[in-house]
This record gives sequence, structure tokens and C-alpha cells, in this order.
Amino acid sequence: MAFLLSNLKPSLLPQIKSKLIPQTPSSAKPTAQSPSLYTSSASFSTLQSSTAQVAQGNTATTGAKDEHQQQKDEFYLNLGLAVRTLREDMPLIFIKDLNYDIYRDDITFRDPLNTFTGIEKYKLIFWALRFHGKILFREIALDVYRIWQPSENVILIRWNLRGVPRVPWEAKGEFQGTSRYKLDRNGKIYEHKVDNLAFNFPQTLKPVSVLDLVTSCPVSPNLTFSWGPVDSNTSSWIEFYQAVKDTLDQEEGLLPQDCLATCS
Repeated sequence: MAFLLSNLKPSLLPQIKSKLIPQTPSSAKPTAQSPSLYTSSASFSTLQSSTAQVAQGNTATTGAKDEHQQQKDEFYLNLGLAVRTLREDMPLIFIKDLNYDIYRDDITFRDPLNTFTGIEKYKLIFWALRFHGKILFREIALDVYRIWQPSENVILIRWNLRGVPRVPWEAKGEFQGTSRYKLDRNGKIYEHKVDNLAFNFPQTLKPVSVLDLVTSCPVSPNLTFSWGPVDSNTSSWIEFYQAVKDTLDQEEGLLPQDCLATCS
């Protein structure tokens, strides 16, 4: 080999050396990553972000659905408790106190003449019914005819109140009415309205005229009875109502009514 190299022409030696010795570039620059690599990384990051957003959205939606379902379950649970409690309490309102767990603290009571707000006022109404009922009547009771729901958040009770006054010159009397209970979204009662009253007292009742009905109750489709100014001593029922109302008026400072008039 040395013999061959020594006899080669000088002009050929650089070419051979250049083939035998690998050439290194004089300035090695770092090669940039290919665009396809960047695109793949960006796409993967976007996919991860989208997946995370979808997961968060699904979690929020699931949480909202669970909360809504929980609230709905609570409503129906309290609704069932309210119906059961009213069915048990109403026939015994002249014997024992009510279960007030089904009512809100700001409950409003309405009858054709008055409005009272607050759980303490509500308790006082039924205390007065029991107290004055025992004083003025030898027998007094309330019969529940029907309980139903015209809508999801309303409970209606049709009842009949009957009693035998203690005075010997009065016979047994009675009247019917409707109690409408409104429930909030948690299933608690926030309003109790008494209306649709129909009287059958042991005294002459005077149906009001059509003109009086239009003037006093323009939106009422129900037949309404009233009587004019009557001496309260002539009717235990009027005295009963007045005594209950006066009990509440002592705190409200309202003027007593001279007569009864019903308007549903």
C-alpha cells in the first residue's frame, strides 16, 4: 500500500484524502424542529384543553342537576308531610294545638276581612279559636270533607264548622269554607287563605244583591252571604268571630268590624 501511495501522482492525493476523511461543516447550526412536529404538539395541547373544559362543563351540569333534583326531592317530601299534618290537625283544632313545623315563620293568614302575618300571629289565631270556642259553645268541631291539590304548590281543604251554642235560645249552627294553602319551592306553607264561605246559622241570613256583589267583590264568581249590623249578643257565632278577632286586634291595634261580610 505504501508503494502504491508513493508512486501516485501528487494531483490525485488530495482527492483521495478528501474521500477518505469525512468533511465537517465549518459552522454547525442547530436544526429547527420541523413544522409538523410543532403542529402535532399544538394540536395535542388544544385537545387536552378542550377535554378539560368539557369535563368541567359536565361536572358543573351534573352538579346543577343534582342540586335541582335534591331541591325537588325536598319539596315533595315536605309537601307530603304538609298534607299528612293538615289531615291530622284540622279535625282537632278545637282540641289541641297544631304542628307548626310545616309553616314558614313569615306565614300570612287571610280571611274575607282580615290579614295577619307571622307565625306568632298564626299561633294566636288557633289559640283564640280553642279558647273562645270552649267558652261560647257546648259542642264545636270541624269536619274535613276533602283535601286535594289543584296545582303542585297549592293544597285545598274543604271543611264544615259546626257547633251548639251554650245559650238555650240558639240552635245548632254550621258553615262551610275552604282553606287554601300555598307552598314555596321548599314545600313550606307561606300563605293560608280562608274563603268560599257558605253559612247556615240559626238566624235569618240576607243574601246580598247583585249590585252589592259587583261593588264589593267584582272578581268573585262565588255566591256570598252577609248580614247587616246585628247585636252581637243575638248570635254566638258572631260573638265567636268577634272574640277571636279582638284577641288579635289587641296587638294589631285595628278597629273592630261592626258586621260580617264574606267575599271569596
